[in-house]
Amino acid sequence: MLRRLGILFGLLGIICFAAPVFAQSRDLPQVNMPAQVQELLRLLDDPAIRDWVAAQRDTAVPDAAKPVTEEMSPSSYVDTRLAQIRRHIAGLIATVPNLPAEFARACDILMVEFESRGLLQIGSLILGFLALGFLLEWLFRRATLNLQRWIVGVPLETVGERLRAAGIRICFGLGLVSAFAIGSVGAFLVFTWPPLLREIVLGYLSAFLALRIALVVGRFTLAPGGDRFRLVPMNTRAAWFWYRRIALAIGWLAIAWVTVGLLGTLGLSFSSRVLIAYVLGLMLLAIGIEAVWRRPPVSLTALSSSHHEHRRLVNWLVSVYFVFLWLLWVASAMPTFWLAVALVGLPAAIRGTRHAVNHVLRPAGATSAHGSAPGVAEVSLERGLRALLIIAAALLLAKAWHIDLVAMTMQDTLSTRLTRGILSAIVIALVAEFLWHFLRAVIDVKLSDARQAAHADSEDLRRQARLRTLLPILRNVLFIVIMVIALLMILSSMGVEIAPLIAGAGVVGVAVGFGAQTLVKDIISGMFFLLDDAFRVGEYIQSGSYKGTVESFSLRSVKLRHHRGPLYTVPFGELGAVQNMSRDWVIDKLTIGVTYDTDLEKARKLIKEVGKELLANPEFAPNILETLKMQGVEQFGDYAIQIRMKMMTKPGEQFVIRRKALSMIRKIFNENGINFAQPTVQVAGGGEHVASAAAKQVLDLAAPPQGDN
Repeated sequence: MLRRLGILFGLLGIICFAAPVFAQSRDLPQVNMPAQVQELLRLLDDPAIRDWVAAQRDTAVPDAAKPVTEEMSPSSYVDTRLAQIRRHIAGLIATVPNLPAEFARACDILMVEFESRGLLQIGSLILGFLALGFLLEWLFRRATLNLQRWIVGVPLETVGERLRAAGIRICFGLGLVSAFAIGSVGAFLVFTWPPLLREIVLGYLSAFLALRIALVVGRFTLAPGGDRFRLVPMNTRAAWFWYRRIALAIGWLAIAWVTVGLLGTLGLSFSSRVLIAYVLGLMLLAIGIEAVWRRPPVSLTALSSSHHEHRRLVNWLVSVYFVFLWLLWVASAMPTFWLAVALVGLPAAIRGTRHAVNHVLRPAGATSAHGSAPGVAEVSLERGLRALLIIAAALLLAKAWHIDLVAMTMQDTLSTRLTRGILSAIVIALVAEFLWHFLRAVIDVKLSDARQAAHADSEDLRRQARLRTLLPILRNVLFIVIMVIALLMILSSMGVEIAPLIAGAGVVGVAVGFGAQTLVKDIISGMFFLLDDAFRVGEYIQSGSYKGTVESFSLRSVKLRHHRGPLYTVPFGELGAVQNMSRDWVIDKLTIGVTYDTDLEKARKLIKEVGKELLANPEFAPNILETLKMQGVEQFGDYAIQIRMKMMTKPGEQFVIRRKALSMIRKIFNENGINFAQPTVQVAGGGEHVASAAAKQVLDLAAPPQGDN
């Protein structure tokens, strides 16, 4: 460790010593330098000249890249574009013989710069500033050891813990990149350098900085060294594979970008630089095709033959797509190039974003969020990122197709109106979709909480149960309102006058109201039933000949499930007076008959004892509000004294408690010599005829009533 630290500080000393020397070397006399070259370098040292050259370089675009602004038919537009592409390719072919001479001039300029400073010194300068950047990055790592240990051991069970860890990791990654940037690029910019040397060193330092940023972002999203921090769900082998391939592609792109820019400074023509860029782009094409064919499978299990064939077909299609993109780029058909990129890249980016959001915001203890209702944070993040991706793709295509959105607002042609309308419709649809999914997620979360509280006892949780009744209707109403408003706004943005549509809709509404009075009656009655809180989902109600448990609602009807199974769909307008049997409490009254010689006071005490035993039973006690007690004698019957009892229970629980109470009363009465009355007949007189008549009367009393099933 000390040895490496000494090497790094030694490199730092070399940089600090050599930097002023290189910075001041532009003032040294130029030995054996032609007067024309000295004049060229003097002009390039002027900031105004450099800005003018950069402006001319940016505006010098080939004919194939210029927009076609005049109005023309589709066939004429296609012919014009094909002609431009042919001229562009012909210009590239004509540039090939001039490349050796242009390279020779560029080498002469470089040799003039290297003659006074040396290629080895310039390379050492670049490596020294890179080493300084790594030194500051290493010091930053040493200063944040405790934070790194906390990140490694932080729990990631809940969504909040995962989001907090992700935020700290991205801040740590930004700190690493900032330390490297300050130590390399920042230290280089402190000194004053000759223009050419400044552009060379700063360009390649910036390219390496872009690579460092790509590595940090790759470690943040893919986390190849720790799957618990991985934002994109994949196995470790795939994470390492894509981490290396993405870093390689971005590093090559940054180096190629800087190299092509430096060739312009060295005097190469625009066509020559474009041709060299196309050749360097072959390396990116090779990286992409290699990544497609060698990418690891999503699952580590063995693949079947059908999967191998499908994978092979996908590899060929993607490879052909990459080659097609490169050919479009070479042909300078940039509008078609970016359209092809958006058509394939946008769905892939949206799908990857959705998987990443679902993986990060998965419930605690779950491996993914599939199968569970999406939360508000998940919907907001996923739909928000989706909208941003679509808007970014639209802006990219607008720029690629040379559509000036600012100038379009000041024009009033048919094409501009249609384009403005389409763009406005896309934005309105994205906002409406985001708003609908956000509100639906909020309602679904409330419904989930209400379902969990369906069997709770407190009044607050009973109010939650009421939400189970109202929120589904509110969700349907919000969907209709958002859809109608979004549709009207889209039509208005397309240039359609919506005022007549609204007026016509009002007239149609009045006509429908007169022609469908029953429907209006049902809807309005349902609104007032719900506002009065007459019944809720899960409650047992009775209205006329309809009774059952409320299962669900619609705008005009309620579904009742009878306790024997049938399902009634009853319009609200036909309910009338509603008897709710599931609110607050119920009083259950029981009647039994005892013989006339029964000690009623003893019976009262025994029934009271039964009530105490019911309260002591943990199965029934939570559902008993007032235990069983004897009210007194109800009436004197022909052969029994009718005793009335009552108890207060929670709705729906009285049936089970009643059965248990009757069973306990029978047992305790038998143990204490209290007999239940049975039908008896006393007959005066004698003879066989009298006995037969008495037996018939007993049978008539014991027989069930006619029609009782």
